[in-house]
Amino acid sequence: MIENPIPPNETPDSDLKNRRIRSFVLRQGRLTKGQERALQEVWPQFGVEYAEKLLDLNAVFNRVESKKILEIGFGMGESTAKIAQTLPECDFLAAEVHTPGVGSLLKLIQEGSISNIRVIQHDVVEVLQHMIADASLDGVHIFFPDPWHKKRHHKRRLIQAEFIKQLCAKLKVGAYIHVATDWQEYAEWVLDVLKAESQLQNTAADLTQGYAEKPSYRPLTKFENRGIKLGHGVWDLVFVRI
Repeated sequence: MIENPIPPNETPDSDLKNRRIRSFVLRQGRLTKGQERALQEVWPQFGVEYAEKLLDLNAVFNRVESKKILEIGFGMGESTAKIAQTLPECDFLAAEVHTPGVGSLLKLIQEGSISNIRVIQHDVVEVLQHMIADASLDGVHIFFPDPWHKKRHHKRRLIQAEFIKQLCAKLKVGAYIHVATDWQEYAEWVLDVLKAESQLQNTAADLTQGYAEKPSYRPLTKFENRGIKLGHGVWDLVFVRI
């Protein structure tokens, strides 16, 4: 694994104690010609540059009445593209750190003539902190985040109490957080974290284990479908802001 580079204005000794533990490790993946072309041609229209100032989401998507959904860690973007096509009345701000995935989603946007996605390539924690206004989101999707399954790596998991509290501040009352994972131990972890947040209510609280049925808008990925055929489980958790 490649560790995150230390910014040039910070020294290793001075910054190690204060650096936030990140939930991702940047890897230098190769770009296909199609991804590289999409980054050049499609980014100017559908990309959002990171900046430490609040986004006007209505202006970004050029419409006011649409619901605004944040997609965190979209991988190669297939699910995000399909969801955006399934829910044309919603707008999706899709955040990912890995360049090949960003290029892939931009390519899908171009190929599918999808107009309700904007892409931002940056650490979502900093995006939330600096760019997303309080009570501005109608929903958050976190599909198949890295489970960091080894116990010593649990501190790297994205779903932590502090992060969920930060997310809650950005949600409108009645807005939702939808997490999906195919790792049972992580599903239990996420359930415990979400249940512990007093600002959230489980939409599946009446079910024995507290997991929701898969919402119709979330498509089955090839990987997920293959896992289901092999008997692997997938857990959806949907909580609303109260």
